[in-house]
Amino acid sequence: MSFSALLQSTVARLMGRGESTAPTEAYEVNTAKLPVRLWDVFSRTFDLGVTAFGGPPVHFQIFHRRFVEGVGGTPWIDEQTYQEIFAVCQALPGPASTKMLFSITHIRAGLIPALLAFTLWSLPGAIVMYALALGVQRVDTVLPDPVYALLSGLNSAVVGVIALAAVQLARKAITDKVTRLLVLFGGGAGLCYNALWYFPVLVVISGVVTVAWDLWVRGWVRNFIQRRRTRRPSITPDPNVESGLAGSPTAPTEVPDTVALEGPQRRPAAGRSSIDITDSQFRAEATSDGLDTSAISQTASQTPVLRPSPHPIAGHGIPVKIGLGLIALFFVAFITLMVLRGLLRAPPLLLALFNNMFLAGTIIFGGGPVVIPLLRQYVVEPGWVSPRDFLLGLAIIQALPGPNFNFAVYLGALSALSGNANRSVATTLPGALLAFIGIFTPGLYLSVGFQSIWRALRKRPEVVSVLRGVNAAAVGFVFTAVYRLWEIGYLTKEVSRGVSLGLEPWWLLVASATFTAVEWFSVPPPAAILTGGVAGLAWWGAVRN
Repeated sequence: MSFSALLQSTVARLMGRGESTAPTEAYEVNTAKLPVRLWDVFSRTFDLGVTAFGGPPVHFQIFHRRFVEGVGGTPWIDEQTYQEIFAVCQALPGPASTKMLFSITHIRAGLIPALLAFTLWSLPGAIVMYALALGVQRVDTVLPDPVYALLSGLNSAVVGVIALAAVQLARKAITDKVTRLLVLFGGGAGLCYNALWYFPVLVVISGVVTVAWDLWVRGWVRNFIQRRRTRRPSITPDPNVESGLAGSPTAPTEVPDTVALEGPQRRPAAGRSSIDITDSQFRAEATSDGLDTSAISQTASQTPVLRPSPHPIAGHGIPVKIGLGLIALFFVAFITLMVLRGLLRAPPLLLALFNNMFLAGTIIFGGGPVVIPLLRQYVVEPGWVSPRDFLLGLAIIQALPGPNFNFAVYLGALSALSGNANRSVATTLPGALLAFIGIFTPGLYLSVGFQSIWRALRKRPEVVSVLRGVNAAAVGFVFTAVYRLWEIGYLTKEVSRGVSLGLEPWWLLVASATFTAVEWFSVPPPAAILTGGVAGLAWWGAVRN
């Protein structure tokens, strides 16, 4: 039994509740009464806020193991639905793993249980970051050497887990040569440049590429090859030439109209999308027309059969009109806040803080590489948070479980202190709450609105194709995250911002050992990451001596 399953069964026994009240069939939506749905979500997500270390790429794998593979309970969604949600969450702004958990629980149990899951997911880390904000002034500017070693060990283990997550996600996202190229495109492009507008553009390009290939280009290439093979005359050697019987009459040979391939074959039904034609069907059609399929199969090989999930997710969706209304209402609120931001020369501190965090939560795509410089611009440059406190909080949040966007709680509390010397809860808590609400609300709100559109359109071949490309590019971004964390994971008192883990071979060993332990020995990622921190302390002890 896994650690998560053990925790869940223990809580169930302590609460005196069984799992019989929740659906026991895999991929079944829970439409029971609200208390039953709340318990269903609580029993499966209560521990995530304290065990999900490693950042979004690791979170995605934890969610997959728990809600798709069914580790610790009944599977909630199937693989196809998971991949679609992953693509939609990557295409929307805000914290990706938080949106992912929120959307999965919304599908399973409804909106209110999804809010409960979000609270359980984000609250533990938010409390720790708020406590850090209250005591950060008592922390020395330079941390003790063991702390840097501990954080470097944790970062090394996280690199190993993220690398494994990238490989595992790529195995599912790569369905043909096009998606393989898009994973390379997303990862390589993410390494070469970094800007607010950049990652959304990469996502859009990837979606356009797959829909163009699946619906038009692949058919054009197939027809082009067919025409070439048809125009090329087929030269059949006459056996009578070598035997000296050329010109002698030969018995007519009957050519069958079709050539049966191995196994049953059938043509697609009339009106069926070309995306649903499999390789074997395509080769059977080409053979029946008298064509040599050896060259055609090189183009048709690895062609995915794109079909939506066979398991329904109806039960807790909202109508498309309401979803569109929510999206429109969000943009009205966003424009209003941006107008106030431009008109007010000296807005109140808390209003300016909320405005900055709301803006950050709305325009952030691409995760940490984008959000960190943006938050620094919004809280350090106005003088609300010192550079030293910013870097210290950044080092701590990377070692905590749950969403990294909890960093906003820390920054909000410190920003509220900048205009008041009183370090009481009454001064700091409003800033922390406003920052928390401001940075998380846009992504969660938009995910509810766009989920209604996705539910209505997910069976269309064009939508399935677009999400396939978006998913592939998003997996490429995970490979980018591996490199970026590798380059800043080694923390020292001389360079608190971090340098490359490659400067010390021990960190490469920790990352490799973590990858191996999780992949081939089924060690839970949280335990592997904590072991990396212990390895960092062991390295410090050896170096000191």
